[in-house]
Amino acid sequence: MNVNAGTRPLDGKVALVAGATRGAGRAMAIELGRAGAVVYATGRTTREHRSEVGRPETIEETAELVTAAGGTGIAVRVDHLEIEEVRALVARVDRDHGRLDVLVNDVWGGDHLLEFETRVWDLKLERALRMLRLAQDAHLITSHCALPLLIRRPGGLVVEITDGTEEFNNARYRENMVFDLAKWGPIRMTWALAQELEPHGGTAVCVSPGFLRSEEMLEHFGVTEANWRDAVAKEPHFAVAESPAYIGRAVAALASDPERGRWNGQSLFSGQLAAHYGVTDVDGSRPDARGYFLDVVYGGKEGTAEAYR
Repeated sequence: MNVNAGTRPLDGKVALVAGATRGAGRAMAIELGRAGAVVYATGRTTREHRSEVGRPETIEETAELVTAAGGTGIAVRVDHLEIEEVRALVARVDRDHGRLDVLVNDVWGGDHLLEFETRVWDLKLERALRMLRLAQDAHLITSHCALPLLIRRPGGLVVEITDGTEEFNNARYRENMVFDLAKWGPIRMTWALAQELEPHGGTAVCVSPGFLRSEEMLEHFGVTEANWRDAVAKEPHFAVAESPAYIGRAVAALASDPERGRWNGQSLFSGQLAAHYGVTDVDGSRPDARGYFLDVVYGGKEGTAEAYR
């Protein structure tokens, strides 16, 4: 199933992308909209107020991009750690549409709290606990509030977004215990949700981007999406990088698949879904960051990043 081909398999469906302000969240919202969905794009940064992350991208921009892609984008400012705000959001979705077909839990916003290569006893504890809350509590709160609406009809899909898969994260330590825990949380949440959703005809899948060319990552390397390959001289592994549209297209294909229950409880990279569904990145390639890092970077196999595109 290739949603790049102009079909609209999600016409009449309603999606909530929690954490849709930028990066993968924004791209997933856009591609779900391109497939025909009404998409509620939530986050904390609006044109009037920036979150603690401090970046300029806004949920209003995301909603406009969803609508421009052919869907219906609806921006709602929500702090997913505030239970009443999430309840109000779900009540609005119920009032407006009476259904929720796809929930994407992409809340993060913890990069500014990271202290890599710092032992747990040296971490700034308040920052570490804040990171865990953003990565895990926000997801739990959102599922708790939204799933009663999602299970009202069989066929609902929950997509948990994290960094890495069970296989991949078992292969190496993330150089920060709290970050390691934060990125394991959605993987285990997915497995648990799979057990709880299956009797209701629902599916839970955990998806990770590969080496993501997010707005922040491009800025870090001093490049843009147009000239991103210039960063490869500084960071050779960046040659396997993928645009946010890649995971967006993969998740839209997953949401459009009537047989998506095959993935229930699994954790997968965007590249794995892309290969199965036949979708590509914006340049027509199909980056395999999972294979490259497991084979070459961690496995010692001879090879180049370009060979994994």
